[in-house]
Amino acid sequence: MSTQVKTLEELVKELPPASQAEVRDFVEFLLEKRKRKTMGKLRQDWAGALIDYRDRYTSLELQQKALDWRGD
Repeated sequence: MSTQVKTLEELVKELPPASQAEVRDFVEFLLEKRKRKTMGKLRQDWAGALIDYRDRYTSLELQQKALDWRGD
């Protein structure tokens, strides 16, 4: 008794067209997700850009403003 392992392409071909479209969408999603992870390092060139506002606002005021902006 031999068990034959089917390729991914063979398995997909056995699916109905609507399911094949779902598989294609999922594969494209996985590829895009992988691409986003390898896009590069986080830029931090903005560091220090708000130094002029340091004496105008407290950290609590900034936190409250951020919550307002996000709608929380």
